[in-house]
Amino acid sequence: MSSRRTRALIAEDEAPARDSLVAWLGEEPGIEIVGVAVDGRSALQLADDKRPDLMFLDVRLPELSGLEVARRVRYPAEIVFTTAYDRFAVAAFEIGALDYLVKPFGRERLSAAIGRVRRRLGEPAVQAGERARSSLAPGHLARLFARSGDRIVPIAVEGVRRIQARGDYAEVHAAEGEFLVHVTLAELAARLDPARFRQVHRSHIVNLDAVKELRAHDDRRLAITLRDGTVIVASRAASEELRRQAR
Repeated sequence: MSSRRTRALIAEDEAPARDSLVAWLGEEPGIEIVGVAVDGRSALQLADDKRPDLMFLDVRLPELSGLEVARRVRYPAEIVFTTAYDRFAVAAFEIGALDYLVKPFGRERLSAAIGRVRRRLGEPAVQAGERARSSLAPGHLARLFARSGDRIVPIAVEGVRRIQARGDYAEVHAAEGEFLVHVTLAELAARLDPARFRQVHRSHIVNLDAVKELRAHDDRRLAITLRDGTVIVASRAASEELRRQAR
């Protein structure tokens, strides 16, 4: 990794959290704070002016949200989101965030995030640029992110067998285990590849690659058996669509 200092920008409207970030980052070797903003518009202007390597963005900022700042900033920078709301994690990682700190976080958790930043900034410039462009590009989800204790676990979408609605959450069944993601089933269905994933019921999405067989459940509906033994009865509309595909 280069010996140059990592230039950091902080956007945080809550004074205690802002003061803690300034103090802790000031003690981190190789980190230089080049700007502090208290709202989204100021953060966006500072980012364009200062061209930081790293941005700490509160998700809920006045004027523009941290998510919107990350989408609009013209100069590529590593993003670490800070927020009291873990329900924004999926959106944060979709737009290429390196880490996601849930308040109140401590010095140790911040240091772990800085460690990830140091490793990431050790990438060759071309590789980092390509990664940033791909993470910001629209399209189907390649991975999901679920919180497990104080960790965020990446889940490869290709390893997801099925997803079940749990109120405002989605329960993801994957090779890595079962996880609750704070995003609705409808939101996930809109971002998953329809060639692989199909919403077969208002409460269920299945990975077609994980299907073992389809059998008649009654005159109108199909029973879908997955390779792990799970059986899901598809809705009438989904059953009809599956039948058309099988012809």
